[in-house]
Amino acid sequence: MSNDNVFPEKRFGIASWAVDNRATVMVLSILIALVGWNAYTSMPREAFPEVVTPEIFVSTMYPGNAPDDMEKLITRPLEKEIKTITGIDEILSTSVQGFSTIHIKFDFNVKPSEALRKVKDAVDKAKADPDFPTDLPAEPSVFEMNFSEMMPVMNLNLSGDYSIDQLNKWAEQLEDKLEDLETVNKVEIRGVPKKELRISLDLPKMEARELSFQDVASAVQQENVSISGGEVLVDGLRRTISVNGEFTSMDEVRGIIVKQENLDIVRLGDIADVAFTFVEPTSYAREFGQPVVMLDVIKRSGRNLLVASDSINAVLDRFKRDVFPKDLTVTITGDMSDQTRTQVDELENSIIFGVLLVVGILMFFLGLRNAIFVGIAIPMSMLLSFIVLNAMGYTLNMMVLFSLVLALGMLVDNGIVVIENTHRLMSEGQSPIRAAKNGIGEVAWPIIASTATTVAVFIPLLMWPGIMGEFMKFLPITLMVVLSSSLFVGLIINPMLAARYMQVEQNGPSRFLTFKVGGIMTVGGLLFSLIGHFGGNTFLFTLGNLAFAFGLFGYLNHYFLYPASVRFQTITMPRVEERYRLFLVWALKGKRPRWMFIGTIGLLFFSMALTAIFPLNTLFFPVNQPLYVNVFIEKPIGTDINSTDATTREIERRVFAVLADPKYNDNVTDTLPDGSTAQRLENFMVSSVIAQVGEGTSDPMAGPSFDATPHKARVQVSFVKYAERRGINSLDVMEAIREAVRGVPGVTVVVDKDAAGPPVGKAINLEIKGDDVLALIEEGEKVRAFLKDQHIDMVEELKLDVELGKPEMPIVIDRAKARRYNVSTWAIGDALRTGLYGREVSTYKQGEDDYPVNIRLKDEYRYDPEVLAGMRVTFRDQTNGQIRQVPISALATPTYTSTFSAVKRKDLKRMVQVQSNVTDEFQKDPVVKKVIAAFEGYQKDPRFTYEFTGELKEQAKQMSFLSTALLIAVFLVFLIIVAQFNSAAIPGIIVSSVVFSLIGVFLGLVIFRMEFVIMMTMVGIISLAGVVVNNAIVLVDFMLLLQSRRKAELGLSQEQRLPMADVLRSIEDAGARRLRPVLLTAITTVLGLIPLAIGININFFTLFSDLDPQFTLGGDNTVFWGPMSWTVIFGLVFATFLTLVIVPVMFLLLTKVLYRWVPVRGQMTGGDEGAATAAPPALG
Repeated sequence: MSNDNVFPEKRFGIASWAVDNRATVMVLSILIALVGWNAYTSMPREAFPEVVTPEIFVSTMYPGNAPDDMEKLITRPLEKEIKTITGIDEILSTSVQGFSTIHIKFDFNVKPSEALRKVKDAVDKAKADPDFPTDLPAEPSVFEMNFSEMMPVMNLNLSGDYSIDQLNKWAEQLEDKLEDLETVNKVEIRGVPKKELRISLDLPKMEARELSFQDVASAVQQENVSISGGEVLVDGLRRTISVNGEFTSMDEVRGIIVKQENLDIVRLGDIADVAFTFVEPTSYAREFGQPVVMLDVIKRSGRNLLVASDSINAVLDRFKRDVFPKDLTVTITGDMSDQTRTQVDELENSIIFGVLLVVGILMFFLGLRNAIFVGIAIPMSMLLSFIVLNAMGYTLNMMVLFSLVLALGMLVDNGIVVIENTHRLMSEGQSPIRAAKNGIGEVAWPIIASTATTVAVFIPLLMWPGIMGEFMKFLPITLMVVLSSSLFVGLIINPMLAARYMQVEQNGPSRFLTFKVGGIMTVGGLLFSLIGHFGGNTFLFTLGNLAFAFGLFGYLNHYFLYPASVRFQTITMPRVEERYRLFLVWALKGKRPRWMFIGTIGLLFFSMALTAIFPLNTLFFPVNQPLYVNVFIEKPIGTDINSTDATTREIERRVFAVLADPKYNDNVTDTLPDGSTAQRLENFMVSSVIAQVGEGTSDPMAGPSFDATPHKARVQVSFVKYAERRGINSLDVMEAIREAVRGVPGVTVVVDKDAAGPPVGKAINLEIKGDDVLALIEEGEKVRAFLKDQHIDMVEELKLDVELGKPEMPIVIDRAKARRYNVSTWAIGDALRTGLYGREVSTYKQGEDDYPVNIRLKDEYRYDPEVLAGMRVTFRDQTNGQIRQVPISALATPTYTSTFSAVKRKDLKRMVQVQSNVTDEFQKDPVVKKVIAAFEGYQKDPRFTYEFTGELKEQAKQMSFLSTALLIAVFLVFLIIVAQFNSAAIPGIIVSSVVFSLIGVFLGLVIFRMEFVIMMTMVGIISLAGVVVNNAIVLVDFMLLLQSRRKAELGLSQEQRLPMADVLRSIEDAGARRLRPVLLTAITTVLGLIPLAIGININFFTLFSDLDPQFTLGGDNTVFWGPMSWTVIFGLVFATFLTLVIVPVMFLLLTKVLYRWVPVRGQMTGGDEGAATAAPPALG
């Protein structure tokens, strides 16, 4: 009697339906493939996921006011109302000269649109207060910070032997065309000073004619207007009457009558110079030391970055061909699509490489036909996932793609179990349809449980708070979608394929078919390749190469791979299984199980002790090789922009000297027009060197900056792609630059690079809070000096974020004298501000462009303090109607002093920060700990509070969450296993294998001296927890299944105990029969991660289209994802040993404990350990 008749058949309904309806499932599979491919090709590509943060900014301009006045008049009233809003996480504010910025961070459960509405309501309420200034030049601006629509995706640079006006003209033409593109949100032109119509007033002439600034402003405003007069009915027609008085020429502006008394006409040209000119420069830009006009191109949110890049390049190519002169230099820098294209290509090729490795190993274990059955789960699961992810509105970014790489080996786990079990049943004589139904029926619930446990470990990551959670949530969501898709494929598609195509006979590939089909594909492929190559048809060439490769594979399979796989399956694997069975028999004898279990616990503590003896470098994010390096230059506040520019040129000179090193350059020979040749160096490491002075030069990782920064500059060195650097580490170039720019007198220079993750603040960041700004700055300087005196290595440059030293000239008004002359404080301040700063009074239109009309004093007056002090305030006395003029010096006294650069507040408390980078990022953690330890010796002032924040605080916060998430994940896994086995003891065995897998992680990190990267390693450990339990579940479930069958053979009920000899035999048989799927699932998961862990990059597309594999080792993806990949690999390799040895050992120990200590229910059939007795519920 066969086994089929002894034991009842186990079926799984939906899988049996799929086997019975094979045509329907086949059509469904084809539909999934087509729709999934369409979803994949249509998904927008981005480097990082688009994270929408509920952060709102309120910016207010109030020119002429000092930082403390801005805080008092603007910032505090706004904060007072904003703080009443619910759901706020943090309020940060900065008040600088003439400008206030408030940054409101909301909890992530608040929708950005709702946050924006609430802040706008609060601002409106603050403006309604009678004490709020009413003379603002513009209303406070409330806006949501969408970083994807702030950061340019590409910079276009125009330079050459042309005037700035001409370069700007071409830039504006290009700007117009680019903004017509659907993928482009806006284009900003930088490096070009803005123009204005400037009215420069002659102070003596104006005072001699008894004219005030307001008289001039009113005259201009009243003349430069267009007014609608309504409609008039003429001969039955309604004609619109309008008065068009807008200026059309400069002469019209000069001819404005400013004053007319007693036939004395005073025109604007009599008292002022009127000119169309550039405003005072607020920024300079250069590329490789040459002036440049830059266009920052910003794409629309949610649009495909690669499509946007292609369309921008198409427009640029058209301009180069039809508009720009041939000698105009046009370069592209900061092209984010290059990085995205590289990352996406590398991850896609990692997936292809991983699939080839997985299918290759499956072929040796299962044979080519069965390997294809299992391997088809990978593309089918991914295509089904793309349908779901595209419907969810996700983009194809590095987070999504890495999730696919991580899931690569796991996708075949279900298929391996199903196909291997079905193949075993067919080998035992069952028909394909029956074997498919029974095969999936026996393992359906175990693979559902194993998939559920893998999915469950990622559920806690969905609760990840803050911007990190928004950034990383794409990993668990994608994995949950992909694994659920693989379960669908394993339960529906794999059984259908097995029932339809699986064969037990291993007669090998047909010699006739190999030569016929292989010959046709080889010869035909070669022919197509030649036609495509000489005909310039890339498609034919690629198709021919593919066909040729498949043809060669047919021969390779026939003569080498198939014989090797048969030898492996019939000789090697049976020997391995037999030796494993013998080892298991040895391990389960006597007291060995007890000592092996104790030894495993000891090994866990030993591995943990090793991490203390040989400490691991702890990093927050991986240390990436920089794509670009920023040299931030800061001179004392108040420095003129031209002085900053001169210093920046010196820094540029030093940077160029570093880049001129022969090891970064090639010798290139140019042929000159006269036929002679000239040698020059061409740098292969750097794509651009951009210098910016003034606006937009603050550290972008510190958040957006809205204030003018004439004392700051930035030099950005952008490197070529990783594959083009010829093995040179860009970190070495960065260190050479850092060393070269040291020692510039009177300048603070900080060298930094692009970060590997979201912004988290400086490595060293000490917040000091108090009430008095001057006292805070003084305390901050003391702290900075104290820490600097500790001479801690690798602390780059300790600095305060608020400076004391901004030059100021306060005007002290004698209010008694002012009242006597009927002159208000506002009148004095307005006269000084208009004369010095200027006032925009109207708009001058020229074509489609609008230019401001600005009135101010001539430069020879506005830069002379004595002239400004002697300037007369001109006004009409309301008591007698006469015009009066009172010198400011008669009412006020100027003084010279210095004040602070800004007032910064956090959660409504004034604050200063002592900050610094750490020069060696691999040593951040120990350096920061040294700084904190050193600060313990500082004599703290009770007036202030001190707190280390920035990256340190964020690191501790994320470590705490991830540790909690790991515990929750293990608990969820435990609950699922309890539900599956209806037992509390067996889940303990399976969950303990997760804990023991940490041995492999710790040993791997210590032995190979790898960094413990909190964000990557911890997520890797959580991922490992879901992977490790799968094999343990399937193995334990099969042990129980064999015990159940043995009870049936012995005529025992399921509640009775088996003799211990049968328990041992069931453990040994289950281990031997599950060795192959256990090894396969582990090996496939490891092989799926190997390409990314090592950084093996092979471009399979160019391999067939250009016969160029573009092979490289390493890369940005490996730096970022390598730590997580190695964590899973180390843990899984050791966990496989646990599953095959320690899990059976623990199962036996548990059985013995239960047999001995748990009371027996029911009738005993024997008294010794080997007798059959009633089983306790724990194993039932």
